[in-house]
Amino acid sequence: MKSIIDPAAYESWYHTPRGQWVADQEFSLMQHLLMAGEGTTLLDIGCGTGYFSCRFARSGLSVTGIDPDPAMLKFARTKGEDVRYLQGSALELPFPDYAFDYTVAVTSFCFIDAPMQALQEMWRVSRYGLVLGLLNRYSLLHMKKQGRGSYLGARWDTASEVLNEWLPALSPAPGDIVVRSAVFLPQGTRIAQWLEQCLPGTLTWGGFLAIGLKR
Repeated sequence: MKSIIDPAAYESWYHTPRGQWVADQEFSLMQHLLMAGEGTTLLDIGCGTGYFSCRFARSGLSVTGIDPDPAMLKFARTKGEDVRYLQGSALELPFPDYAFDYTVAVTSFCFIDAPMQALQEMWRVSRYGLVLGLLNRYSLLHMKKQGRGSYLGARWDTASEVLNEWLPALSPAPGDIVVRSAVFLPQGTRIAQWLEQCLPGTLTWGGFLAIGLKR
């Protein structure tokens, strides 16, 4: 997983009007797919600055964040939220089988060179299920941002690739699979935000592709 050099600069994007709107869409969709009750244990893979880890914790979940970048984790720990942070790799999670109720990965897989291996590790430590938040190759976001800014070096995935190439490697096979997307109009203007509310999440051309798996 590639390192982002300046954690503060990365975090600051979430506090811009567009960044906050995008993050709200992503978090809302992840919450909907998780349907996790208060006190549920959650592992956030590639937690970075802890932005989403903190949001999940504030929603009542018991959250652990893991990331390979010590600078990111140092920044995350300054937030004072009730989240446990650990340094480690998604390719070899330092936890026993079924250690967490759920696991999530919010746009961290796009920087993992062996996503199938990471997914198998997530599945191994998940008691009930997991949710992947991916960058969608079939989206306006890809057309506008691929290879630019913080998206430089990111991999853009598709639902068909995940379903046909990644999931068959999981054992046992998922009992339930749900595919949704959000951030259809990534510019985040008022009109775009209004139109976003009118588009069903079952469409799969949003810039943020979420795939939920349940045992």
